[in-house]
Amino acid sequence: MSKPRLPDELWAKVEPLLPRPKRRRVHHCGRKPLDPRKVLTGILFVLRTGIRWNDLPCELGCGSGSRCRRYPPRA
Repeated sequence: MSKPRLPDELWAKVEPLLPRPKRRRVHHCGRKPLDPRKVLTGILFVLRTGIRWNDLPCELGCGSGSRCRRYPPRA
């Protein structure tokens, strides 16, 4: 597994500030919630590098959901 781009020390400070996810209904349609750490990592990557949201690599959360479904990660 690759090293996380968001250091554990920073995540430990940020995580308590985020709202708790709402409980989902049993038969809920649609996408499952994304991992908050992965989302924050993607946001920080975009801000740090200046790339467009749609150019965000899929392993960082992918800025475009349709792009992630069209181009699955390669092994």
